[in-house]
Amino acid sequence: MEACVYLTGTGSVVLYLEVLMVRIAIILGSSRTHRRGAAVAEWAYRHAVDHAPAGIEFELVDLADFALPVLDEPAPAMWGVYEHEHTRAWSRAIDSFDGFVFVLAEYNHGVPGPLKNAIDYLFAEWNNKSVGFISYGINGGVRAVEQMRGIAGELQLADVRHQVALSTFTDFDYEGTDPTDPATTGRFAPDARHADDLSTTLHQVVTWAEAMASVRDAAAVRA
Repeated sequence: MEACVYLTGTGSVVLYLEVLMVRIAIILGSSRTHRRGAAVAEWAYRHAVDHAPAGIEFELVDLADFALPVLDEPAPAMWGVYEHEHTRAWSRAIDSFDGFVFVLAEYNHGVPGPLKNAIDYLFAEWNNKSVGFISYGINGGVRAVEQMRGIAGELQLADVRHQVALSTFTDFDYEGTDPTDPATTGRFAPDARHADDLSTTLHQVVTWAEAMASVRDAAAVRA
C-alpha cells in the first residue's frame, strides 16, 4: 500500500492510499512426463488462491510450457542480452513477479536439471525478490532445497525459513498403481498437517516480497 498526495486546483491537499498488487509465482519445476509435481503445484496454487488476502495475486507457472532447451544463449545471463525468443518469453514471465514458490523434486541428492537450467537463463529478473520452497521425494526433497538456498543467495533472492517437505512414501496413495507403468505415479494425498506448513510458507513469501519492494525500487533508481 502506498500513500499518494495531490494538490488540487483550489489549493487543498488530497491524500489517498493506492493498493499495489503483489504477484507471486508458484513455479512447477519439473518438465518430466507423468511428473508428481503437477498435482503438488495445483494443490499449492488452489490453497494460495483460496486464502489470498486483498492485493495478493498468485499464478501457477509451468516450466514445461516454456520448452527451454539446454541453455543456449551466447551471452551470460547477467548481461541481460537475449538472442532467443524462448529466453525473452521466460524473462518477461519471471520479471512480472515479486516473489516465487518453487515446487521441486529431489533428483540424486540435488536440484532437477530442467529447473536449474531455467534458473540459469536469467539473473536480474530474480533479484531482490522473495522465494519459498515446496519439495517432494523419498526424504521430502530437503537436500534439493538446501542446494536451492545457495542458488537463491547468488541470485539475490530472499529465501524464507519455512518450507513444505512432502514424502513420496506417506503423502501419495499408490493403491491400484502398476509399478511397470510410469503413468501411474500415485495419487497425491498430503497429510493434513502440510496445509499449515503451506500457509506459513506462503505468508512468509508474501511478507518478504512486500518488504523487498523498497529494495527493488532503490535498485531500479541506481540502474
